[in-house]
Amino acid sequence: MAKTIVKPNGSEARAGRLEDDRTGMSVETLKHAFTDHLRYTLGKDDESATPLDRYLALAYTIRDRIMRRWFRSQETYYEKDAKRVYYLSAEFLMGRYTMNNIINVELEGKLPEAIKALGMDMDVLLDCEPDAGLGNGGLGRLAACFLDSMAALRLPAYGYGIRYEFGIFEQQIRNGFQVEQPDRWLQYGNPWEIVRPERVTPIYFGGRTEGYTDEHGAHRVRWIPAMSVLAVPYDTPIDGYDNDNANTLRLWAARATKEFDFREFDEGDYLRAVEQKNLSENISKVLYPNDNSVQGRELRLKQQFFFVSASLQDIIRRYVKVHQTFGALSSKVAIQLNDTHPSVAVAELMRLLVDQYKVPWDEAWEQTVAIMGYTNHTLLAEALETWPVDLFGSLLPRHLEIIYEINRRFLEQVKTRFPGDDARVQRMSIIGEHPNKHVRMAHLATVGAHSINGVAALHTELLKRDVLGDFYQMWPERFNNKTNGVTPRRWLLMANPRLADEITRRIGDGWAGDLDRLQKLAPLADDPSFRQALRQIKEANKADFARYIKGTVDVDVDPHSMFDVQIKRLHEYKRQHLNVLHVLARYLRLKRNPSLDVVPRTFIYSGKAAPGYFLAKLIIKLITATAKLVNNDRDVAGRYKVVFLPNYRVSMAEKIFPASDLSEQISTAGKEASGTGNMKFALNGALTIGTLDGANVEIREQVGADNFFLFGLRAEEVLGLTAHGYDPLEPVRNSEELRGVIDLIGSGALSPEDPGLFKPLLDNLLGRDPYLVLRDFDAYVRCQEEVDKAWRDVDGWYRKSAINIAKMGFFSSDRTIRQYAEEIWQIKPVEVVLDKKNTFGP
Repeated sequence: MAKTIVKPNGSEARAGRLEDDRTGMSVETLKHAFTDHLRYTLGKDDESATPLDRYLALAYTIRDRIMRRWFRSQETYYEKDAKRVYYLSAEFLMGRYTMNNIINVELEGKLPEAIKALGMDMDVLLDCEPDAGLGNGGLGRLAACFLDSMAALRLPAYGYGIRYEFGIFEQQIRNGFQVEQPDRWLQYGNPWEIVRPERVTPIYFGGRTEGYTDEHGAHRVRWIPAMSVLAVPYDTPIDGYDNDNANTLRLWAARATKEFDFREFDEGDYLRAVEQKNLSENISKVLYPNDNSVQGRELRLKQQFFFVSASLQDIIRRYVKVHQTFGALSSKVAIQLNDTHPSVAVAELMRLLVDQYKVPWDEAWEQTVAIMGYTNHTLLAEALETWPVDLFGSLLPRHLEIIYEINRRFLEQVKTRFPGDDARVQRMSIIGEHPNKHVRMAHLATVGAHSINGVAALHTELLKRDVLGDFYQMWPERFNNKTNGVTPRRWLLMANPRLADEITRRIGDGWAGDLDRLQKLAPLADDPSFRQALRQIKEANKADFARYIKGTVDVDVDPHSMFDVQIKRLHEYKRQHLNVLHVLARYLRLKRNPSLDVVPRTFIYSGKAAPGYFLAKLIIKLITATAKLVNNDRDVAGRYKVVFLPNYRVSMAEKIFPASDLSEQISTAGKEASGTGNMKFALNGALTIGTLDGANVEIREQVGADNFFLFGLRAEEVLGLTAHGYDPLEPVRNSEELRGVIDLIGSGALSPEDPGLFKPLLDNLLGRDPYLVLRDFDAYVRCQEEVDKAWRDVDGWYRKSAINIAKMGFFSSDRTIRQYAEEIWQIKPVEVVLDKKNTFGP
């Protein structure tokens, strides 16, 4: 029976029913709650409701059951005055929330039953949810996995980022080319978020600074900004698996301080009347605006400071509610910078402490360094952000002054530690001098953080040796490795229910919260019944995915063929073009000998190229042109298919990983920081072909060399080859097969309407080959022949697959976050206990 609550109006029975609908877990209560939301939240009846309306009613029904956890979690964190971690990231690639929340709230049995009883198809409703357009690739998806793990591990945590109105972009393929369209993911609202207008925060830009003397006679600096915008917070609960904790993802949307100039409107200047509103709100319009123009770079810097400043003001506001001084700040606050995008946080925290709260510089700096942790995600120079001093100073004049002072003090330490080494001083300076003065944001983050971590063992070693080698020599104790991981809840329990059920049947439940238990599957690799079960699961998943491919791009694929998959952001170092060269080599073999006995393969690609990245977009065109050539050739029919799936996103990935046989992880050694797609493939039983790059190194160590297809140069070989001069024509001269592929592309056969279309790509390869595609080609082709040989041994293939699954426990994001918590943040789990006296419903 529902508990009665006495309300001022005496509506006891009605109030009791309301609480029951908000929290009850029985099928009947869920049906009633769904119907109430449809009618009274959305204003629809059965006749007028659309599938989207019904999805929204479903989402609100689930959200109700998260709210009590959410409220109680925040109360508990305050009651215990717990140290909290704040994760600052420009991206959070969350995907869809609904099914993940159903699992975490333990509704996966009763809610589908309730929806079915109401005469609806649960899958149809779930498919109405758009992917949240808050990220682009691995950086954002890692942040999402980390939020999931923080909640699962009961860690008091917040995620902070930007509520992008249009996300990255929706990718369409027209005539084989990528075309960017706005991603209108918020078009129909987002039922999981709650706007907090009472927490709106002002953000300032431009202007000038002036010195003054305060009431104690101390010299101070005042920032007099030229413009401001408002940061409006939108909160989304992140509920924990198998516990009652619920953390918060707080995303900031930009709003104008002055929405409308009535005087200008009244005078007939309608555009200028709303100009300031439009300029202000551009800040949170899109993720990563094209920075090929000055305006684009300025907007990027504005975005980064916008969410960093709003977040830090929010963090301090929360701290001062409980504490009177800042002496305990670092014992209550940990901030993790997810790559260089939020690194301006070092200067902004100093500004807030020194200028606004009058904390002495030395004390403020000590607290800042103790609070900040910096995760580096790249070894590529262009991704280590720098800003021209002129641009930075025009937008953030006070912060530039602070950075100069940080740099002055820091370089004094360098000179003391390494006397007479002027070259080192120049290399380590936060301010670069050539070709023009610029702020090195990775250096700022490194100087301002007590912890600098890489995201795979090889990546961290390369950071310490090369990218940040001078800093490692200065502060070796600050550097550490935290190999990335993925959440098993989304990427196995939710994405691959057939495999999840089989694992539970074999080793029991509990593995989704303790992925090391998968090790119990290792002996089953020699069990024929388990290998047969894995084969049946994979074939069923592939049949489902083949239907998805048909419905998406109207290409028929053979689910019994090997699904050879490369899905990731388009970039030259990820070497999608190496993959395509191999496909064309196989195509030419069949053209020369149509009766050749080959392993049937379906080559599957997906991923977005940055709008301003010409060569990456040309590689997409090469893939689609190859698909057109191969898929329409009768000599190849039934043996090879090539598919490019547009608009890669989390919900698509959830279909791809369970259906994949071969995982392509073929980046140039020493260029990929870690990768997490490689982990998701292996967790779902795919085998990897790859280089010793990023986390591939550790995956191979875990699964064993016999269960990983290795090829290509090692990182040290890449370094040696490029340092001593590399002639990209040499591998072409030495490989008849490679020459044939190059000639095919150069002949215009793939682009008869524009024979010279791929000339820039060929010129890049033959003239420079910066990522050693041609050098690794023959080794890659030979390794693919080993893959064919392994595939023909079906039983042996699934033995390898079983071992890959069993050895993936190390790659849980729970392990990664536990290491962050213990070794960097020094925070402890906080158990949230719901007041059982106030549990409503059955």
